[in-house]
Amino acid sequence: MVWASGRPARLASGAHGGYREAMTYYQEQSAVSTGLRGCCPRCGEGRLFDGFLTVKPACSACGLDYSFADSGDGPAVFVILIAGFLICAMALVVEVKYQPPFWVHAVIFGPLVLVVCLGMLRPLKGLMIALQYKHGAREGQLDQNGPDRS
Repeated sequence: MVWASGRPARLASGAHGGYREAMTYYQEQSAVSTGLRGCCPRCGEGRLFDGFLTVKPACSACGLDYSFADSGDGPAVFVILIAGFLICAMALVVEVKYQPPFWVHAVIFGPLVLVVCLGMLRPLKGLMIALQYKHGAREGQLDQNGPDRS
């Protein structure tokens, strides 16, 4: 099914998927847009987070169960890599250009590290959860029968 706007629609089997409800079509949302804003990856309306990084149990707008959401350490790793590159590059430029004492680096870049890291953590966690939903990522499972050796 396609919406009047020409964009594809996503079929949802109810609030929690376990019991029969009326089938509902949701316009497919951009994972980047909904993730960075911290919104529901299915409807784009409800909030994804209950606190700073705590994921809600379900969407308040469409009822999507967020139990699939397990971003693990992924957002923290990306924040460390991105913020580390940016802050180290800025500190290097300041050192080469102005050669300030070390306490000036601590006063400038200490709080900057906190602001950049905390500012990027929530949007990147939302983005990873939205991408998990969009691509149907699930936890890996081992084959119970073992490898086929015939």
